[in-house]
Amino acid sequence: MEKISIADKMVNFMESASWIRKMFEEGARLKKEYGQDKVCDFSLGNPDLSPPEAFQETLEKAAADRSPGVHSYMPNAGLPGVRDKIAIQVAKDHEVEPGGDEIIMTCGAAGGLNIIFKAILNPGEEVIVPRPFFVEYHFYTDNHQGRLVPVDCNDDFSLDISAIAEAVTDRTKAVLINSPNNPSGAIYDEKSIEELARLLERMDKEKGQTIFLISDEPYRKLVFSGYHVPPLMKHYKNTIVTTSFSKDLSIPGERIGYVAVHPEVHHKALLLGALNLANRILGFVNAPALMQRVVAEVASQKVDTSIYERRRDLFAEILTRAGLSFTLPQGAFYFFPKSPIEDETKFVRTLQNELILAVPGSGFGLPGYFRLAFCVDDEVIKRSEDGFKKAVEKSLSWTRA
Repeated sequence: MEKISIADKMVNFMESASWIRKMFEEGARLKKEYGQDKVCDFSLGNPDLSPPEAFQETLEKAAADRSPGVHSYMPNAGLPGVRDKIAIQVAKDHEVEPGGDEIIMTCGAAGGLNIIFKAILNPGEEVIVPRPFFVEYHFYTDNHQGRLVPVDCNDDFSLDISAIAEAVTDRTKAVLINSPNNPSGAIYDEKSIEELARLLERMDKEKGQTIFLISDEPYRKLVFSGYHVPPLMKHYKNTIVTTSFSKDLSIPGERIGYVAVHPEVHHKALLLGALNLANRILGFVNAPALMQRVVAEVASQKVDTSIYERRRDLFAEILTRAGLSFTLPQGAFYFFPKSPIEDETKFVRTLQNELILAVPGSGFGLPGYFRLAFCVDDEVIKRSEDGFKKAVEKSLSWTRA
C-alpha cells in the first residue's frame, strides 16, 4: 500500500472540520440541480450587506495615493499612524487608554488569535472556552501546541462562571470568549464579565500564574436593540482583544483586523515583543498596507445593523411557527436552535432534503443544536418556512413511531 504523503494530523483535521465544508459543497450541488432561487442556504456566515459608503470613498482615495514609499515595508505591528487611530477606537470600546504601541495590525481576527497563541502558549498549556464556540479555535490552539478546554455554558448560552472555575488547572494560560457569540448570537453581559474578572484575579493570586482573558470580537458592533457589549479591559488588566473589520464593515475578504493589549497587562514589553515577532515568523509579516490606511479612517463605521435585526425578527417568527425552540440572538447574525430530535445531524440532513442548508451544533462543540446564518436576503428566509415545517413534522413523526 502506498504511504500517504499528507500529514496525518491534517488528514484528521480535514475530517473533523468537514461539516461546514460538506454544507458548502452540498449547497453548490443543490443550487446547480434545483436552481439558485430554490435553495435556502443558511450555512455560511458570509455578510451580504455592502460596506458603508465611507469605506468605499476612503478606499478609492487611498488607492489613488502615489506618494513615494506608500507600498514600502513597515514595522511588523503595522503603520504607526494607523495604530494610533485604532487605539482611539479601542479606548471607546473598552474604557481604557491604550497607545498605538499596544496595537498590532493583523490579517483578520484569525491572524490575531494565531499570533496571541504563538506568543503565550507553551506546549500542553490550556485555553478554556465556553461552548458553543467557533470551530477553528481547536485548530488555532493546536497550531501552537496548546490544548482547547471546552466548558458548558448556561441554557441561555450565558457564561457559567462556576464551570470555568472548575476547569482551571496549573496549565491554564487563558480564557477565550467570543461575544456576540458565533454560533449562538449571545452577548455576555457586564455582570458575568465582572464575575469572570474576579475569578481570574483570584486564580492569579492563588496559583501565582497569569491567566489571560482573550476576547475575539468581530461581531462587537453587530448588536441589536436593547443590548451592548461590555468593556472587558475596564474590568481585567490581563485582557488581550482581537477583532476584525470583516463583519461590521462587511469586508471579510480583505482579511484586516488588529490585536489590542491592555496598557497594564503583566509583562507588557515581553508580550508585545512576542506578538510582533509572531506576526513576522508566522508569515503574515504585516497586515495589508492599503487596508490598514483605509480602516484607520473608518474604524467607527459599521453596516446598518437594523437590517440584520429585521431579518432576525422575521426568522424568529418562521422558526416559531415551525415548532423550533431557540434563544433569541442578541447580536451577530446567527440562530442556534435546538434540534427537535436528539441527533441534530439527522435533522440537518432532513432540512437538506427540503433544500435548506444548516450546520450541526456538534461542529461548534454543542450537539443537539444547529446553526443558521441569516446574513442572506429576506426572500431566502421567507421561502424557507414550508421546508422548516415539513422537516420538523418528519422528524417528530420518527420519534412517535
